[in-house]
Amino acid sequence: MAKYYIVAILSGIVSCFGQVLLKKSATIPREGFVKQYLNVYVISGYGLYALCMLATVYSYVGMPFKYGSVLESLGYFYIMILSKLFFDEKITPRKLIGNLLIVAGVIIFSL
Repeated sequence: MAKYYIVAILSGIVSCFGQVLLKKSATIPREGFVKQYLNVYVISGYGLYALCMLATVYSYVGMPFKYGSVLESLGYFYIMILSKLFFDEKITPRKLIGNLLIVAGVIIFSL
């Protein structure tokens, strides 16, 4: 049963990497619709989203639905960390407190 939770958590993390790829693509100026939406970053980002969708559906086979949405909410925490690593975004006290509240909520819900 633990493997389904691990798949759900990994799916959330990989989904956040897809979001990072899409943001990276948005920061690169491109001319024209095709170059803007059909580049390696966008295609890879949406490919990761598709993979995560399948992984999430698989994880719901072995865990209750109520835990899926709770584990998905950890994506905000993952994005904060990845944004710091890849885009050097500041982690403000407000962001940190908000994300700690999300993590605390996940922990309390899981008890």
